[in-house]
Amino acid sequence: MREYLLTLCITAAVTYLLTGPVRKFAIVAGAMPEIRARDVHREPTPRLGGIAMFFGLCAGLLVADHLTNLDKVFDSSNEPRALLSGAALIWLIGVLDDKFEIDALIKLGGQMIAAGVMVMQGLTILWLPIPGVGTVGLTQWQGTLLTVALVVITINAVNFVDGLDGLAAGMVCIAAAAFFLYAYRIWYGYGIEAAAPATLFAAILMGMCLGFLPHNMHPARIFMGDSGSMLIGLVLAAGAISMTGQIDPDALKLNLGGSTRDTTHAMLPVFIPLVMPLTIIAIPFADLVLAIVRRTWNGQSPFAADRGHLHHRLLEIGHSHSRAVLIMYFWSALIAFGAVAYSVHSASGMWVVLTIVALSFVGLVLLLLPRFTPHAPRWAQHLVPPRYRRRRSAAATDEPAEAPEPLGGHDTEQDRTPVPAGLHGATAIGGRSRFTAQDKDTTYN
Repeated sequence: MREYLLTLCITAAVTYLLTGPVRKFAIVAGAMPEIRARDVHREPTPRLGGIAMFFGLCAGLLVADHLTNLDKVFDSSNEPRALLSGAALIWLIGVLDDKFEIDALIKLGGQMIAAGVMVMQGLTILWLPIPGVGTVGLTQWQGTLLTVALVVITINAVNFVDGLDGLAAGMVCIAAAAFFLYAYRIWYGYGIEAAAPATLFAAILMGMCLGFLPHNMHPARIFMGDSGSMLIGLVLAAGAISMTGQIDPDALKLNLGGSTRDTTHAMLPVFIPLVMPLTIIAIPFADLVLAIVRRTWNGQSPFAADRGHLHHRLLEIGHSHSRAVLIMYFWSALIAFGAVAYSVHSASGMWVVLTIVALSFVGLVLLLLPRFTPHAPRWAQHLVPPRYRRRRSAAATDEPAEAPEPLGGHDTEQDRTPVPAGLHGATAIGGRSRFTAQDKDTTYN
């Protein structure tokens, strides 16, 4: 466990330290597209955050290769090298898209090629555990098609949910944390060495997201772009493929030595890799279905952009930007950790269901609470960013009171001229400019 935590910390540190220089490089390189009518952010913000995340991935794999226990993963398996090859390819495609905005079909083809590269190096689904049937072996073509489909679906699900500051990185980090607990239990609890690569992938993925989040929380100083969203989606899919397609469910029966009924219950954790990517897809997939129904009902194309997504609705009903993200974090954690908890306590599944119902009720209450602006206590004022500090009153300072900067997307200030983006502009070094309330209808997507 200590070596996994060390790998996680190194990955997070490298990602965090490189994000600042990458941000300045993105500004110089012009990777700051103009604000579209369907965007939520108010200023041109640099992309290419995936560059820092990719080097964090490389640093995590390099450190793990030199640790006493984790180096066995590289000696006994080719999966880390397969992951690095596929990640490098999908990262290059994402960087080109962040800078030049390449066609969607080209990106889809690149995603399929990246998945094929991993399959050629051994990271593929070899068999499927099907409840009530047992282990079903797959042919080479079946395994390849299923692997490519899982990679493409997961990549695009993560890309789809990347709509608010810190949303995609936080949701993937939550899913990776749940996946790490599950994979570590299979590896350490059941003694199955084939689960070690997936455990390593989950730890590195958590480090990538945690290192990038401080720069990406609202108001975001940099976006991960497609170079980041496609990268973390591929790493998440690689962990699921490693657990599903490489671990023989018969190993659980050999280790436990129980009856067929007991083994069936014990094999439930083996089915979880098929479910874990759905913890990321669940919320955006529901949003996607509603968007298709909404657009076709209104006589529009299903691919036409609009401002009716779930996170936009949370903003419209009065939630701040940060609070809308936290609400979606809550539901993602509920789904991800609920699935893992059910796999651990399958015999007492009713208690897990009741716990999920109780937490869902708490989530509904949070949705109905009025909007609030969090502030740090007075003794911690110097430890937090300025936007979370309490404002001194005008009477105490004998100066005109400055209006607090809202965390959400609704402004109440007087008209101000936004500061243009650039190397020496507000988005590069100084404070962030403000837009007027009249711009609200043109900045939300």
